[in-house]
Amino acid sequence: MAKEAKLPEELHRGHRKRLREKFLKSGLSGFHDYEIVELLLSLGTPRRDCKAPAKEALKRFQTLRGVLEAPTEELQQIDGIGVHSAFGIKLVQEVAREFLKSKILDKPFYKSSQEVFDYLYHAMRGLRKEVFKVVYLNSQNQIIDTADLSEGTVNSSAVSPRDVVEGAVKSNAAALIFVHNHPSGSPDPSNSDRGLTRELVFIGRIMRIKVLDHIIIGDNRYYSFAGEGLIEEYETDFLNLMLRGTAEARKRLYQAREASDKLQY
Repeated sequence: MAKEAKLPEELHRGHRKRLREKFLKSGLSGFHDYEIVELLLSLGTPRRDCKAPAKEALKRFQTLRGVLEAPTEELQQIDGIGVHSAFGIKLVQEVAREFLKSKILDKPFYKSSQEVFDYLYHAMRGLRKEVFKVVYLNSQNQIIDTADLSEGTVNSSAVSPRDVVEGAVKSNAAALIFVHNHPSGSPDPSNSDRGLTRELVFIGRIMRIKVLDHIIIGDNRYYSFAGEGLIEEYETDFLNLMLRGTAEARKRLYQAREASDKLQY
């Protein structure tokens, strides 16, 4: 006797079950982006085929990140994505963001630069313009908050030293980490990136606020000024300038005293 043909619902159920088993076994390794979106959609609509709307969402929003960050109203414009599915996608995105943020709390930054990158990469990868962020830390190098300092063009962003100082004072920060993205995908610093970082280190020294790092985010990789030894180098430059200035001041004071002594005689 021939086997009875499976109904569409049974096929969909079997497909979803295989996806979930695959995820439980090895996480998202080996998944296509549309399969990840499909899994998310199946949480809100467990009884219907989610492959077609998942592919349509990726087509419209281009990347997995684009889908996760798409406005709820726009997600619901896709046939097959209702209120519950859109809510599930936004919830997962926010939970992931909070989880990554919690991983870096209570940890010294110098031991967790990769985790800081992971947390901010989720929010910054794929941006078409440069966005310059600052991470505020307390005296134990624990993260207090993050804030956007500026949004620029495709290849530059203007950062105001005044905004840096005001934000640090308002947050009662003892240390700072600066982060910005390169839409080109290459995290290699430009000459202006180097100059700006040097200036920010100098400002930090004047305000007695430690600049721990400046991270440039590229395509799934980053450049760390601290990791390359440049933060330390800029601090040395500042100290040398201070010493030179002190020596010059002492020299002028000595010359003034000599001139005064000569006038008295």
